[in-house]
Amino acid sequence: MKKKVLATMMTGVLAASMLAGCGSSSSSSGASTAAGDAPAASTEAAASTTVAAASTTEAAADTSSTEAAASSDTDYSADNGEIYMFISSPEYADAINTLIDEYSNVAPNVTINYETTQNDYPTMLKAKINSGDVPDIFSSTSGMEIDTYREYSYDLSDEPIAAAMDDGVKSAMASAEEGGGVYGLAIKGNYFGMVYNKDILADCGLEVPQTLDDFKSACETIESKGYQAVSTGFMEWWVFKQSSMNFLNAAAKANGETPADMVKKFQKGEAKISDYPILYDNWFDFVDTCVKYGDDKPLETDLAGEEQAFASGNVAFILGQGPWVETDLLSINPDLNIGFAGYPCDDKAEDALMVSGSDQALHVNKDSENLQAVLHFVNWWYTSDYGQSWFTDVANVVPPIKTDKESTSTIVQQGREAVEANGSGELSECYSSDSFNQAFGEDMQAYITGTTDKDATCAAIEKDWQDIDGASVQ
Repeated sequence: MKKKVLATMMTGVLAASMLAGCGSSSSSSGASTAAGDAPAASTEAAASTTVAAASTTEAAADTSSTEAAASSDTDYSADNGEIYMFISSPEYADAINTLIDEYSNVAPNVTINYETTQNDYPTMLKAKINSGDVPDIFSSTSGMEIDTYREYSYDLSDEPIAAAMDDGVKSAMASAEEGGGVYGLAIKGNYFGMVYNKDILADCGLEVPQTLDDFKSACETIESKGYQAVSTGFMEWWVFKQSSMNFLNAAAKANGETPADMVKKFQKGEAKISDYPILYDNWFDFVDTCVKYGDDKPLETDLAGEEQAFASGNVAFILGQGPWVETDLLSINPDLNIGFAGYPCDDKAEDALMVSGSDQALHVNKDSENLQAVLHFVNWWYTSDYGQSWFTDVANVVPPIKTDKESTSTIVQQGREAVEANGSGELSECYSSDSFNQAFGEDMQAYITGTTDKDATCAAIEKDWQDIDGASVQ
């Protein structure tokens, strides 16, 4: 049954891609390199790493002595064979290569073939699954896609990794249909908001905009001072899903419903975007403003382009980004004074919330030919001394595990402070599948090119929501 759904979803995404005509192209697999020598993370290039290990055994430390014993008693040297890891989020390629390199000191006979891409990842994954080539470790969003891929996923509930996992992250890995289970693991918790240059705003005499009108006025002022207001990253389909969550949340709130219930109505074909002024008017006004005050060629600006533009010190805001860009930004310009805030989406400052949560799930293929070695790897990742410190000391992310350690990332710290002070917006992108999110991004790209007007774009989004996600909604 699910296989039929996957095939339908894949067809829908391919059709949306062809209709949009301007979606991001898929990455091609790079040549295998030694661990740690991966190319710089980019959504345009895949990093592929093959690791053959030398041998020592790492003692594990965890929140419980049982987990520590389970990990330290494991004879990793007895594992052998290959693990194929095909995941999205190439922005973490360097950190994962470092993780794999360290594991090469633990499991001497295991080869990890690591491939990562962002462009067209949902389509590429479904093609692999439908051809019977299910990766040993693959990724999806959390939320709805946990059940989309559940029949291929190993339930980690009884593994040491589950006890080490943060309770909030664990709940995001549960099956809504089944009412339990742990069908994934996370690379990180996360914060989603708008990255801004504090010095530019100060030079322009501006506070952080908290309403849509404030944002539009700020962009005008910033441009008048000789700066570029926005770098959009609109070449990347996923920038749209991450920039629109505040709008989804505020639209549902204004209509007296939850974001999950509102999204389900769209998936069932029971709602129109025009029913929600914050979506129909404010969202498109926001996008139009960002195009007006943004890059000369917004659909040619990808993640790397945003980073270069922002690191130049001449751009005030970048869209769709979060903690994962900080290391790259500071490596280009160590003097950047980085700020982080929620997206202004209406006339209420309280709706410009920081969004937080675990948006990604890595799944272990339950039918992997090397399942035991895969389980040993992910358990080691979450329970060993090195694996636990990797989240804060190498990846510099919000740890998805139970730990007192905190990331030193400026963006993470500002995200945490904002959530503690004002609460968190819902991670509403995860109420839809990433196949829909990709189609949504491509629909918005078509709108930006002028191929479709607002009403035609809304109609396309509504159709994609129903065609791609409708079959999975009960």
